[in-house]
Amino acid sequence: MIAVAGTEDPDWLIWSREIQAIAQTGLAFSKDPYDRDRFAALRRLSARIMAAHTAANISRIERLFDAETGYATPKVGVRAAVFDTAGRILMVREVEDDNRWTLPGGWADVNQTPAQSVVREVFEESGYQVRAVKLAAVWDRARQAQPPTAFSVVRMFFVCALEGGTAATSLETSEVGWFAETDVPCDLSLRRTSAHHIGRMFAHRREPRLATEFD
Repeated sequence: MIAVAGTEDPDWLIWSREIQAIAQTGLAFSKDPYDRDRFAALRRLSARIMAAHTAANISRIERLFDAETGYATPKVGVRAAVFDTAGRILMVREVEDDNRWTLPGGWADVNQTPAQSVVREVFEESGYQVRAVKLAAVWDRARQAQPPTAFSVVRMFFVCALEGGTAATSLETSEVGWFAETDVPCDLSLRRTSAHHIGRMFAHRREPRLATEFD
């Protein structure tokens, strides 16, 4: 993903993503060679717009867009809210983002359900074995005041029960910790987790009957 500064998606990014999605879907279904040329030109235009507003190299953006095929849909991410018996939430430091803290999670994998994906991500990033017990929220990343990215992203947040394991870092994480609601770290990996997300997960733990939240 290509991240750009800011906390709300600017119009140019929304339009660029839309142009890229139209081009990708058009290339997936169009058989007319002239239309395919037009869709390819639209994809290059989207890359030029994005490169003009970010520090990313246009060749990198074009390769990123070229790799996307088929009908354009949002990418799906998963995040876990794991609580211990003391009511503390599990967090990990992400190596990729200057060792900032986040709820464990990542992209949903092909041939795994979102619940299976979040269980896998927790184990890979923290060493703990968990079980997904509730889908607490389904949020569009662009509507959650997070730094914008090149593609549309939907994240699914699960409340998970701790089943076993011991703390262990990975290639992706440098530290594993448990935090009370009043002690959540300030240096969050905002590309992945915000204070609002964490606060809502504590709310779902306090009141398990809360409905799933969505945009």
